[in-house]
Amino acid sequence: MTLEHDHGAHEHEAHDHDEHDDSDEHAGHDHAGHEHVDYPTAVAMFRADKDDYFRSAHDSPVPHDQREAFIGIPYFAVDEALRFEGLALEPYEGSEPTSFQIPTSDGKLRDARRAGTFRFDLGGETRSLTAYRFAAQDPDDGSVFVPFLDATSGTETYGAGRYLDLDPDETDGTYVIDFNLAYHPSCVYDARFSCPITPPENRLPVRIEAGERLG
Repeated sequence: MTLEHDHGAHEHEAHDHDEHDDSDEHAGHDHAGHEHVDYPTAVAMFRADKDDYFRSAHDSPVPHDQREAFIGIPYFAVDEALRFEGLALEPYEGSEPTSFQIPTSDGKLRDARRAGTFRFDLGGETRSLTAYRFAAQDPDDGSVFVPFLDATSGTETYGAGRYLDLDPDETDGTYVIDFNLAYHPSCVYDARFSCPITPPENRLPVRIEAGERLG
């Protein structure tokens, strides 16, 4: 995920499964100008713009009758130590099946597959997260979906996990896991959305104090 609005790429409205297909829901809201400022400033600008989007966009996940009172998304402070660059998507070698159905917040199942594994050092140990792709995704699309749970889940952050959407670098095909860009699924705001529930294999036994949090 880059500094773009991509918070709905893996969510569907429960009554309309075409509205939120596996694509960049808000591709037109990019922030290319942020490359001219330092990283914390770019994140702050992105967050302010996303708040505006949630408050006023026609397809905001915030219900219409709550938008006027919406004061913004709560966040942890930016922590550049929780940004991991140059990660290879390693072949998945876990014990779970590659093809499976991921459960959603409205009790349904979505066809998905385990696309590979990311490994990175955090808290003095090597951690891993599984990356997923959905059946409806273009086979040539290198983007992956990385939902995760951590020690803040269920208290300071949403109990079913937070999301990361990652795109490969155009030059070398590596990825960046930036927990400062971790976001809550749309069903946090409105139960009409059907949101994938994080598989247990993606639970990190540490606190990830970055990205979106609950108020």
